[in-house]
Amino acid sequence: QVQLVESGGGLVEAGGSLRLSCVASGRTFSSYFMGWFRQAPGKEREFVAAISVTGASTYYADSVKGRCTISRTNGKNTLYLQMNSLKPEDTAVYYCAAAPRVARGSYDYHYWGQGTQVTVSS
Repeated sequence: QVQLVESGGGLVEAGGSLRLSCVASGRTFSSYFMGWFRQAPGKEREFVAAISVTGASTYYADSVKGRCTISRTNGKNTLYLQMNSLKPEDTAVYYCAAAPRVARGSYDYHYWGQGTQVTVSS
């Protein structure tokens, strides 16, 4: 079992930055493939970014590529998402998730956090 708690969301103006954090407890964080997802009101949950267990490989949705950076610090059981040049369309609840192996879709993630709200004003 892995418990995930996100933080760092908030209200920011367009063009601003936020850094989201996700702290994991329970089983060994360093053995999990990790991802960030988001869900805007009235829309389906969508993939944002993912990172391999060592952090050597990262993956991004086209919509955030070049603006967001996913990283992890295994010694602190923490996952991060640095978001820059934020746009109003980035407004959503952001969730971190953990998968026991390389994930190819949201269905591969076994554990999810409760989410943190990001609101970008225009």
